[in-house]
Amino acid sequence: QVQLVESGGGLVQPGGSLRLSCAASGNIFSSATMGWYRQAPGKQRELVALMTSGGNTNVADSVKGRFTISRDNAKNTVDLQMNSLKPEDTAVYYCYAGVRGLGAYWGQGTQVTVSS
Repeated sequence: QVQLVESGGGLVQPGGSLRLSCAASGNIFSSATMGWYRQAPGKQRELVALMTSGGNTNVADSVKGRFTISRDNAKNTVDLQMNSLKPEDTAVYYCYAGVRGLGAYWGQGTQVTVSS
């Protein structure tokens, strides 16, 4: 059974930083594309950043230069470092794992609120 557990959300002022972390279990990490999506109130869930098992990344234009995705294959974790946060970054952030032939898995979500 695959489980994704996120941590690190919270309230931060505009211009501040947060780091999200996702721990994966279920023996999928080494072959999975891992990453983050977010969903703001009244909006569809959108891609933030993904990283393949080989280290290739796909980062949304809206966060390029501010957010950095990384993964630790030894610890089965994928992190999202978020800098220069803006109010429009406010959303529930979901950890994602995609494995060819098995499908997609999601964490429970963690709230990020950027407000003064």
